[in-house]
Amino acid sequence: MGSGGNERTVGLKPSRVGRLMGIQILGVGSSVPPCPIRNEDLAVLGYDADWIVQRTGIFERRHAPPEISTSDLAVEAAERCLARAGIPREEVDFVLVGTYTPDYLLPSTACLVQDRLGLTAPAVDLQAACASFVYALVMGMHLVAGGSHRRVLVIGADCNSRVVDPKDVQTFPLFGDAAGAVLLGPGSKDQGLVAYAVGADGSGADLLHRKVGGARFPFTLDTQQNGSFYLKMEGRPVFKWAIRLQAQTISEVIQAANVRLEEIDLFIFHQANMRIIQSAVESLGINPDKVFNNVDRYGNTSSASIPLALDEAHRQGRIQRGDLLLLSGFGAGLAWGTVLLRW
Repeated sequence: MGSGGNERTVGLKPSRVGRLMGIQILGVGSSVPPCPIRNEDLAVLGYDADWIVQRTGIFERRHAPPEISTSDLAVEAAERCLARAGIPREEVDFVLVGTYTPDYLLPSTACLVQDRLGLTAPAVDLQAACASFVYALVMGMHLVAGGSHRRVLVIGADCNSRVVDPKDVQTFPLFGDAAGAVLLGPGSKDQGLVAYAVGADGSGADLLHRKVGGARFPFTLDTQQNGSFYLKMEGRPVFKWAIRLQAQTISEVIQAANVRLEEIDLFIFHQANMRIIQSAVESLGINPDKVFNNVDRYGNTSSASIPLALDEAHRQGRIQRGDLLLLSGFGAGLAWGTVLLRW
C-alpha cells in the first residue's frame, strides 16, 4: 500500500477474538509466475526505480502471463502443498479459496481448483481482499474443530496485475501475482490458534475498491467506465490505518493468548509495504530477526501474501514443531485478521 492521497483518517474498531486448538497445518505450498518484473523494467512506463524502493521496499514482483490466471496459480500451490503433506488428495473434504481476482464472476475459482485437482469436496471462494487468507484459515480451522471435516485445503491466490492500472504510478508498482496453500487437519491439543482476532469496518470501503463489475455498477460498453475497472486506493489514509491497525490487532491477540512478544518465534505480516511492516516492528518492540519478509521480491500479492511467506519460511527451516507464529493480514473492506498459531 502506498502513502500518497488525501488526509482522511479512519477510526479503529475492535476485533472479534477467539481461541481454537486441536488443529494443525499438515502441509504448505506456493506458486509464483516464472519471470520477475524489476523496478528497472517499469522505467518504460515512467516509473522511478529508486522512488519505488524508498516508498515501499519493493525491488521486483511477478506478473502472470496471459495464459496463466488465478486458478492456475492456486492449483500449482495446492499440488505442492498436498505433496509435502503426503496426504492423498481424495482425503481433502473441503476447499476454501481466498481471492478478490477470481477467474470468473461465476463459477467460483474454488470450484475450478476442485475440478482440476480431481477432488470430491465442497468448494467455495472467500473475499476479504488482502485479509482473505487469514479469514479462510480461521474458517477452515473451525470446520476441522467442529468435526465435520478432517482435511481442509485453504488457498490464497490473486492475479493483481490484471486489475491494477498501469498508469497509476502510486499503486501499480506495489502489486504482484502469486498463490499459497495450506492443508489443515486435526492436531494435538496444544496445536492450533492460541488466539485470533478478526474484524471489519465497512465505513472505509471507499478507500480501497473495484466498483465496476458487480450488481450496482455492471459492465457496460460506456468507455467512461473503463477506468473504474481498476483497483482504486487512497494511499495515505490506508497507509496510516494499516500502521495503527496492526499495532491494535496484534495487541489484542497477545493479550488474549496471555503471551509476551518475546515468546513468539516468527512474525509474518501481510507483505504490503516494508514501511508498514517496519513501523509495526518498531512500535511494538519486535525483534527484527524474528520477522520474515519477502515483499522486496514479490510485492503485495494480496490473498497470497501470507501463505507465500509461510511456505518460504517453512522451506528455509525457520518453522519447527511447537513454534509460535503470528500471522497478520489487512486490506479492503476494510477487513483484517491476526492469528497466533502453535505449529
